[in-house]
Amino acid sequence: MATALDADLDLIVRWRGGALDRLLDERHAALCAAVARRLRAIGYEVLIEVSYSRYGERGSIDVLGWDVRRSAIVVVEVKTELASIEATLRKHDEKIRLGPRIAQERVGQTPRIVAGLLVLPDDSTTRRRVDRQRPILDGAYPLRGHAAWAVLKLLIGASAIAPTGLVFLSLTTAAGVRARPVTRIRRGAR
Repeated sequence: MATALDADLDLIVRWRGGALDRLLDERHAALCAAVARRLRAIGYEVLIEVSYSRYGERGSIDVLGWDVRRSAIVVVEVKTELASIEATLRKHDEKIRLGPRIAQERVGQTPRIVAGLLVLPDDSTTRRRVDRQRPILDGAYPLRGHAAWAVLKLLIGASAIAPTGLVFLSLTTAAGVRARPVTRIRRGAR
């Protein structure tokens, strides 16, 4: 029926209750924790899952890092799967735009510098997706990898909006075993 309607059919497999949801949450939490460690190592204080509601825009910033000395914040968007690039860019832009007000409310500081960082799992599927969308993602996130971390570390003297970056981080569990990606079955798959 889906083929006749030229529609996609997404099947969700439930195994032992919410195990799949817990796995997705565990992957997201592992990436957030890895980002928090990296930001702390370069001098940022960190808050995780900072919720907001302003002018009808609602959501949460996955990781909000701030550095009082630099009067800087970094708004981090963590994705375990890059499903919709348009939705990711739009929502991250919203969070970066609202970041200064959120930082004022949460940490009592209005930053001079606002940086953005998109964090994705370091796996071949995600890298292929980023490569296919390079023209769009290069414009939105011109810095990659080590260059993005270096800019966050050296935001002294900059003003207004700092460059945005995209980094890939390895997804490992606390035991050090690589987490398995979630597989979605699409129309036409066997």
